Amino acid sequence: QVQLVESGGGLVQAGGSLRLSCAASEHTFSNYAMGWFRQAPGEERMFVAAISWSGGNIYYHDSVKGRFAISRDNAKNTVYLQMNRLKPEDTAVYYCAAEVGDSDYVPVLIYMYSYWGQGTQVTVSS
Repeated sequence: QVQLVESGGGLVQAGGSLRLSCAASEHTFSNYAMGWFRQAPGEERMFVAAISWSGGNIYYHDSVKGRFAISRDNAKNTVYLQMNRLKPEDTAVYYCAAEVGDSDYVPVLIYMYSYWGQGTQVTVSS
């Protein structure tokens, strides 16, 4: 059972930056693809970014390409989401997710992930 704990959320003005972290309890973290999703009030949870356990494959939702960057440090069992040039529409609860897979596996749909964190709130003021 993988436990995921997100941190780094907060309140930021439009145009600012935040870096989210997701720490995993699993000592075999390097076997897991990792993803970030977000859910705004009244909306469905949506895909933001994902990275294979090798780090060699990365996908982004079109709305965050060029502004967000996902990365991972397998030695620290942690995945990051660097968010730059934030917009009010980025306001949401951000969740990290984990799923075991081969080195190039990058799941991008909610149902593909077995493990989820509790989420961290990101609020971008205009």
